[in-house]
Amino acid sequence: MTPDATSRWEVSPIGVVHSPFRSQEDIPRQPAFAGSRATGTVMVFARYTAGLADLEGFERIWLVCWLDRAREPRMRVTPYLETKERGLFSTRSPNRPNPIGISPVRLLRREDAVLHVADLDLLDGTPVLDIKPYVPRIDAFPDSGEGWIRHRNDLPKGPGHEAT
Repeated sequence: MTPDATSRWEVSPIGVVHSPFRSQEDIPRQPAFAGSRATGTVMVFARYTAGLADLEGFERIWLVCWLDRAREPRMRVTPYLETKERGLFSTRSPNRPNPIGISPVRLLRREDAVLHVADLDLLDGTPVLDIKPYVPRIDAFPDSGEGWIRHRNDLPKGPGHEAT
């Protein structure tokens, strides 16, 4: 089947996020800037618990989530700390045609079906669609171009990017 504008797929959550964040205004803008207050858990549903085997030892994991409280998307948005409108797909706005979010959280520990995580930037109750290990040698491209963001000298530096 070739996808077109009317194609539909069905997804089901494998778990749910429990975080201290109850509204979009409370959420840190990016996991790298979340700080110590951004800890929580991911409760993985029983039928998927066996899939968590061998996750220990990964410092970070990708949470692939459905941003269920996202607003209606607009194709032109003004990003955080910006005054100029940008195309939606050149931003990290959660308000997208398919509100799928990815978050590279720190895995603190696992207790059976419960993952204790930090650097969390997701609302309490966010459905989790998938979990993948973060592998720096595969997932990090530190020399990649940053598009229009490269001109932003006022953005905080994330972990591993300390000022010289």
